[in-house]
Amino acid sequence: MRINVIGRHLEVTDPIRQHAESKATKLDKFEDIVQQIEIKFWKENTAQESFSVEVVVDVINHADFIAKADGHDLYLVIDDAIAKVGRQLNDHREKLKTENRA
Repeated sequence: MRINVIGRHLEVTDPIRQHAESKATKLDKFEDIVQQIEIKFWKENTAQESFSVEVVVDVINHADFIAKADGHDLYLVIDDAIAKVGRQLNDHREKLKTENRA
């Protein structure tokens, strides 16, 4: 499983990259269906410093799963987006299991 970390209008420092990659490795339990994970960060141009994160997961024989999160703490936004896509992958895996039983 390949993990790509991309920053737009934001420098992706080593601590940010390490945090994102460590959170993304929690999706290893879905390695049987996941091919690639792409994590995109960007800084919103607002009066208050705000960040957005988009996680795109390329899944075998299915459309990509996408989760977005916004907030003021980049680390919490990363956690939120990874958790959202994790729930989507879990739902997809459960759906596959019930379809295979029928």
